[in-house]
Amino acid sequence: MSAALSIEQIQAALVGLPGWQLEGSKLLKAYKFKDFKAALAFINQAGVIAEQQGHHPEIHNVWNQVTLRLCTHDAGDQVTEKDLTLARALQSLNTL
Repeated sequence: MSAALSIEQIQAALVGLPGWQLEGSKLLKAYKFKDFKAALAFINQAGVIAEQQGHHPEIHNVWNQVTLRLCTHDAGDQVTEKDLTLARALQSLNTL
């Protein structure tokens, strides 16, 4: 079972994760792309990273907008180090 992080730990980590924010008990980042095709390509890239880590985000897509939410289910849907690790990996994706 994963350990939930404190608000202070999460806020400290968010300093190094531009665009990510805490929404309730989840990490959230919203992306905007030039069109649906670019948004879908991003989702596919994010999916590969998530699958490699065995930790999967909530993904919401509306045309050119993608919102990712991260939490860890076995920690009571709270933010854990797994979520921060995935967020850091997702930062490497090309979002142009």
